[in-house]
Amino acid sequence: MNDSSWGARPTAGYWVPPDQGSGQGAPPAGPAYDAQDVLLPSVTQPMPVVPDTPAPPQEPMPSASQPAPAAPQPAPKKSAGRDLGAAIGVGVGLGAVIIASLFIVKAVFIGVIAVAVVVGLWELTSRLEERKGIKAPLVPLAVGGAAMVVAGYVRGPEGAWVAMALTALAVLVWRMTEPPEGYLKDVTAGVFAAFYVPFLATFVALMLTADDGAWRVLTFLLLTVVSDTGAYAIGWRFGKHKLAPRISPGKTREGLFGAVGFAMGAGALCMEFLIEDGVWWQGLLIGLAVAASATLGDLGESMIKRDLGIKDMGTLLPGHGGIMDRLDSLLPTAPVVWLLLVVFVGSG
Repeated sequence: MNDSSWGARPTAGYWVPPDQGSGQGAPPAGPAYDAQDVLLPSVTQPMPVVPDTPAPPQEPMPSASQPAPAAPQPAPKKSAGRDLGAAIGVGVGLGAVIIASLFIVKAVFIGVIAVAVVVGLWELTSRLEERKGIKAPLVPLAVGGAAMVVAGYVRGPEGAWVAMALTALAVLVWRMTEPPEGYLKDVTAGVFAAFYVPFLATFVALMLTADDGAWRVLTFLLLTVVSDTGAYAIGWRFGKHKLAPRISPGKTREGLFGAVGFAMGAGALCMEFLIEDGVWWQGLLIGLAVAASATLGDLGESMIKRDLGIKDMGTLLPGHGGIMDRLDSLLPTAPVVWLLLVVFVGSG
């Protein structure tokens, strides 16, 4: 507390008793007092006696006009920014559905991918129309997107490319039924949506076609989730240096290092124990690539959401946002993992 909040300091050299004013009663006693400066009523009046030890200084009292100092407040704790309980519950539920369908009936898992693609397209096109007035045709995108995933599983990469081309053509034709104003931006957004969501998701179906396809998909999912978890945990605890503050202020360089370390460790374990003919050092490389692609995918969707002026693509998943908010790191990672697995252990 500064000095201005306290009472006036006593004059140096003497002490004024609290029950006497400055202009009444006996003069103050002390070494600074001079008897000749005071008119004495009688020549026989004795001189004041100066004590051997000076009187202790009076402690200044707080001014009544000044408020008492506020008690120090504890530093606020870091917040995760979301409802972690809901996020964990939804994540566990989705994981159970995915694992069950993946290892019981592969066709059911293909259906899960198709449903996720259609919902993701609906979220993306809805936000584009709401925030930018861009009307990407949803019907041809949804039908073509689901067909793209199935074609990739049944016919391989060639089937996926053909379905992608037909979907883009359907978007161009469908939009012709409306006035020409805005045609170019609408079909451009439609072709972008077809590539960004269903075409990238098709590589998950391509992984599933291998003999050990279920384990490949599980490895892909585990590495992506572990990468995101490592980035979150290390970034939340140690993050100080922003990674891309103009795109996603919450991401830090320390979080990126956490994603790389976690993903490389998980990759080595997965390649050694889950993938047939896999070697641990191959997992290190795959983990490094996953950390990079997942981070870029997350930043890419953050760029889209920042351009649209929104925080989440949807509200379907409590604690997570929308389907697209969960697919952001998975979609660009799928072709990366598929390609590296083909290079290291073959298409199987």
